[in-house]
Amino acid sequence: MIENTAGNFPPHQVSLTRGESPAQASMLDVDFSEQTEIGKVREHNEDWHGHVAPANPARARSHGWLFVLADGVGGHERGEVASRLAVDCLLEGFRESRAGEPHNTLLPRLAEKANLRVYEAGRAAAPGGARMATTLVACALRHDRAVIAHAGDSRCYLIRRGRAILLTRDHTVANEHLRMGLISAGESSQSSTRHLLLRSLGNDLFVNVDVNQTQVIPGDVLLQCCDGLHGAVEAADMARIVTQNRDLREAAQQLVALANERDGSDNISVQVVYIRGVERVGMYRGRPYKLR
Repeated sequence: MIENTAGNFPPHQVSLTRGESPAQASMLDVDFSEQTEIGKVREHNEDWHGHVAPANPARARSHGWLFVLADGVGGHERGEVASRLAVDCLLEGFRESRAGEPHNTLLPRLAEKANLRVYEAGRAAAPGGARMATTLVACALRHDRAVIAHAGDSRCYLIRRGRAILLTRDHTVANEHLRMGLISAGESSQSSTRHLLLRSLGNDLFVNVDVNQTQVIPGDVLLQCCDGLHGAVEAADMARIVTQNRDLREAAQQLVALANERDGSDNISVQVVYIRGVERVGMYRGRPYKLR
């Protein structure tokens, strides 16, 4: 089970707790791997992803970590430009944010800024402008909390005890019909409107971004992906692959390979984030305080 494997995953990035005193060792400690693949049909990759890792323990506590993934909307022009603009805008804004700014207000603010940047870039494209749009999913981590913001159908899962829990809601016509009880889950997965987005960045001057928060514990895995992965690979298979692979890079590669094997008609991107340790905090009037 995932919660029993802490300490067995080899680090792929800076592991901030090593070499520190016991008092420091309770801080948030993260390993991760990212993978993207063009697929078997598309001529170019319209996905983009990125992350911000804290440079030191003080930055980990004041700002935390950020993981972002975007999928340029197919059928629109310059989808790869839209996705990269959106991701770069969030990464830049996160690095420049003030210390301690709550993630549940920071992420939607940055997503609105990214939406405006993509929208204006489309209007400025010559000649006569271009329709540019992208999905977005972003996860910010600090202390023992994960805040997820998203628009579109790119997803974030929490994998705990071998089970994948979906933390986002697809903003598609089919999923809205499912939510309203007009169609069944089986009909939704096969509907011709399952890829028709109700929300994305860049389509309009303003965008409504969903934001939610969850507590994380050591051994948890957060998995962000585009529809090229979750449209081909069931959540149970994602949880199985991540749980059984101690090497995060190998897990990400296996997920992409399986999506290619089962479908491969779209770009495939995934971020796998393993929580090695957390700093337990309580919240009072929106501000964290350390629990002893």
